[in-house]
Amino acid sequence: MQKYNVSKHKNFYVIGISYQKADAKTRGKFNLNIDQRKALLDKAKSIGLISVVTSSTCNRTEIYAFADEQDVLIDLLCEFSIGDQETFSENGYVLKNEAAINHMFRVGGGLDSQILGDFEIISQIKSAFILSKKKGMINHFMERLVNSVIQASRRIKNETRISSGATSVSFASVQYILDHIEHVSDRKILLFGTGKIGRNTCENLVKHTSNKNITLINRTKDKAEEIAGKFNLIVKDFSELQSEIRSTDILIVATGAQSPTITKELIYPKKDLLVLDLSIPKNVAEDVEGMANVKLLHLDYLSQLTDENLSKRKAFIPDAEAIIEEVKVEFDEWLDTRKFAPTIKALKEKFKIFQEEELDYQGKKNGKFDKEQAELISDRVIHKITRSFASHLRNANGSTEDSIALLKKVFELETDSDKA
Repeated sequence: MQKYNVSKHKNFYVIGISYQKADAKTRGKFNLNIDQRKALLDKAKSIGLISVVTSSTCNRTEIYAFADEQDVLIDLLCEFSIGDQETFSENGYVLKNEAAINHMFRVGGGLDSQILGDFEIISQIKSAFILSKKKGMINHFMERLVNSVIQASRRIKNETRISSGATSVSFASVQYILDHIEHVSDRKILLFGTGKIGRNTCENLVKHTSNKNITLINRTKDKAEEIAGKFNLIVKDFSELQSEIRSTDILIVATGAQSPTITKELIYPKKDLLVLDLSIPKNVAEDVEGMANVKLLHLDYLSQLTDENLSKRKAFIPDAEAIIEEVKVEFDEWLDTRKFAPTIKALKEKFKIFQEEELDYQGKKNGKFDKEQAELISDRVIHKITRSFASHLRNANGSTEDSIALLKKVFELETDSDKA
């Protein structure tokens, strides 16, 4: 990546762990909450990394970053999660440069999601990008890449039907309830956790079940009240969790806790209960599954459910890939221009020196000389000349380096990289 003048580091990496190789328990070890991601970015900045984005969802945790070696990024992930290098080596993946860029487009485009066409990941990438930008950890390359991925994702969603049907864990959970629970509109439903998945699940419950007896509980009550207000739902205090579970028919758990929040002791053993755990790491203790009155399902199971629209969605994969390729071509063209950007910058600076010298000479020679008008005209000429050189270099077809060398020789240019 150094040849593109986008980073002082040698490579652009994606390092991560996802549903494709790691089960929910393993993914949970590498899951990063917002505070952990902030701390990771601070540490990355302190050790000299210049552009890092980290995203953590129920399906994957990934770091997109520039570095000289992949190990520094793996070490960061392990330091701020409860995962370790050995587990990552067995279950994680590392992609570099072109492969990393391609992967990011596929993830953002919903082609690498646990449920094909799931576009919840793009909002997570946006949030991760915003966090990194606030921390001063975004360079021009990363900003351009993320914006290109967002553009591709938007086009895929608008121009194909790859997102038709059940295309998210939150929708799949509601679809399961509709398919397996009779008289669902009369059942008492408790949603514990109002993060991103919790909010989406809540919206789908209201939309598709016609159930008015939905209760929300969150550790921070005002967050639950904010969501409940949109749908006229009931909110209970966290202290009432056990009593609410006792009377509920369906418990949906979507918290961001790092250890189980729903234990055997909280569940009344004399009433049938369907529990859907949409959390990573798992937030329902394993021994709950052994209770005779409880049916426990985790998001990995819900994600694997085959729905009637899946084959239809698969038919749109080539269309989605074509859109990604179109947007990626534009990104690659921009990236190619970075090779000669320092040369064009140095050329423009050289022309500005010529301009200043000539304007100063003409001003002294001619008392009626209109310096302001001459500067305006010469600025436009400089812009046209440098644009012509840039166009030539962009279309040099393999001889870009020779052309850059010639420009440097003719105009006696020195770029920042030459000084280094």
